[in-house]
Amino acid sequence: MSLPEGYGYIPSSLITIGWVLVWQGILVGRYRKKAGIEYPQPYAEQAEVKDSTAALRFNCMQRAHQNTLEATPVVFVSTVVAGLKYPALAAAICVAFSFSRVVYTIGYKSGQPKRRTYGSVVSNLSVLGLLSTATYAAYQLFPPC
Repeated sequence: MSLPEGYGYIPSSLITIGWVLVWQGILVGRYRKKAGIEYPQPYAEQAEVKDSTAALRFNCMQRAHQNTLEATPVVFVSTVVAGLKYPALAAAICVAFSFSRVVYTIGYKSGQPKRRTYGSVVSNLSVLGLLSTATYAAYQLFPPC
C-alpha cells in the first residue's frame, strides 16, 4: 500500500495541534503564576475562585488546555486514517479543529466560560467530521470477504 497523493498535508495539519497545545501550555503557566497556584495543584480550589478572578481565569485556562488534550488522540488517529483516502479533506478538518481550539481558548480564558461556545461548536463538529470520515475510510480499506 502506498500513501495517496496529497498525504503530505496530513503531517502539516497535525503539527498545528502541537502549536495550539504549546500556546495553551504557556498560557496555563502565566495564569497559574498570576493566580498564585503552586504545583502540583492542578486547579484553584472553590474558595480561591470565589475570592480571586485570577484563580477563576486560571481554572478556565487549565480546563481549555485539558479539554484540548482530551480530544487530541481522537483527532490524531482520525486524521491519519481519513487521510489514507481523503487527505485534503482530513487535513482541512484537522486545521479547522486547531483553529476552533484557538477560538475556544480565547473565549474560555476570559473567565466567562460561556464564551467558549463558538469554538466548542466548531471543534465538536470537526471531531465528528473526522471520526465519520475516518470510519468510512476504514470501511473502504477493509479487505473484501
